Parts: sequence; C-alpha cells; structure tokens
Amino acid sequence: LAAHDQINTIFKPRRYRLTATSYRHARADAFRLWNDYAREMTA
Repeated sequence: LAAHDQINTIFKPRRYRLTATSYRHARADAFRLWNDYAREMTA
C-alpha cells in the first residue's frame, strides 16, 4: 500500500493539461516503465 501513491502518479498524468496524443504517449511511457520495473523485480 505504501507504494500505491508512487505507482498511481505514473499512471495518472494530469489529463486536463494534455492533448489526446500527448496523453496517449504518457500512458504508453508509463506502461513501458512499469514493465521494466516488473521485469527487474522478478529477476
């Protein structure tokens, strides 16, 4: 639960400040980061 805030911040960019294209890129980057973290944690 302590990590929830840091993880939540990665996946919830401030949508109201972004264009749709920028939002999609931000989400894609977040999922790439998360996949990298998950891969490191299971290695």
